[in-house]
Amino acid sequence: MLRLKKISLTTWIFLALALGLIVGLMLHYLVPPSYVRDTIIIDGIFVLLGKGFIRLLQMLVAPLVLCSLVCGMLNMGDIKKMGKIGGRTILFYLLTTVCAIGLSLLVALMISPGEGMDVPVVRTGDMPQTTDVSVVDTLLDIIPVNPFNSLAGGNMLQVIFFSLLIGALLCQLNNKTQNITNLFNDGNELMTSMTSFVMKIAPIGVFCLMSRTFAQIGWDGFAPIIKYFCAVLLALALHFFGVYGLLFSLFARINFLSFVKRYLPVLGFAFSTATSNATIPLAIATLKKRIGISDTVSSFTIPIGATINMDGTSIMQGVAVVFISQVYNIDLSFNDYLMVIATATIATIGTAGVPSVGLVTLSMVLTSVGLPIEGIALIMGIDRLVDMARTVVNITGDAVCTTIVAKQTSLFDKTVFKTPLEEIDDEEEEY
Repeated sequence: MLRLKKISLTTWIFLALALGLIVGLMLHYLVPPSYVRDTIIIDGIFVLLGKGFIRLLQMLVAPLVLCSLVCGMLNMGDIKKMGKIGGRTILFYLLTTVCAIGLSLLVALMISPGEGMDVPVVRTGDMPQTTDVSVVDTLLDIIPVNPFNSLAGGNMLQVIFFSLLIGALLCQLNNKTQNITNLFNDGNELMTSMTSFVMKIAPIGVFCLMSRTFAQIGWDGFAPIIKYFCAVLLALALHFFGVYGLLFSLFARINFLSFVKRYLPVLGFAFSTATSNATIPLAIATLKKRIGISDTVSSFTIPIGATINMDGTSIMQGVAVVFISQVYNIDLSFNDYLMVIATATIATIGTAGVPSVGLVTLSMVLTSVGLPIEGIALIMGIDRLVDMARTVVNITGDAVCTTIVAKQTSLFDKTVFKTPLEEIDDEEEEY
């Protein structure tokens, strides 16, 4: 008697993604507005299960990043090796962010998404709040005044700084602090097990998130600004396949499309949740199991990338700047565009990897070149869809950087990458 093939978690997630899209559209177009549809199902069950799943993932992030970063540095052992990997990682993230903003400005100027659009009445109360943050304040904010408050508040840049400092010092102290070293190793094992437990309900969370999104907006929610939406998607696609594909081929010398196919579980999960932080545990596990990347590297580069590498968010901001300037008929000079590149790069460093945070940082970019932040209200209606797409680019950049660094530091297992996916999926997938 033939045994049916076990359905993997990856397959369940993609099935939930597709089913959520279908159910959401059916609720939007076929089910008339009612208390049951709107309050009980969309804003009740879907919110409870969808956002509840996101909160479970957010619960994991701070302790997981702390333990994985410390253990990653302990596994490296050599301080010089840490500096080498860290320097390459940060340089890669900064350079690709600058490329992303420049590419988005070029695409937007060619498409001119805001020309001929009538400006609707904007309600100031709908706008995200912004504060002026200097470069000095941004750099100072990396250092935690109280690391326990940083862990409790989820300030990931401060958590990363504190974790790297602990890891570096434990490497120097070596056997003198073996008990603390064991504590972090045990903590890392605990968080890995907790992640596997939470990921078992991922398909339910993905289904509810997708269903609620499309039940609210349908297909018509972004019709008035379809040119803006298409411009962002085009810039994201060019950066994804052009910039990442080129860098991957030049430095990793691996087929980029094969890599994307193996990394699809993380891409699908990022698309449905629209949060970079939530993908951290799944990304580290997938890179190890499907790509062959040692978690010595990924536990270091992935958490940092989820915090400072926001190429997709930068692309949205670049297109939005051109869109809003054209809508309000405000001409920007070459120096203004240089200011956009600089401000957007700084604004994305330390940005929380959570849904729609790009709208808040966008207000900082608009202010830097004198554009009305009220223009953000024009794109808020479809930001969820844009956010889902740009999150895919964000986490792909993290993975591309991780693979390149692993390949150059001999921490890449080619045999794992060449293993057929069918053989990997036949095994029990644990994340």
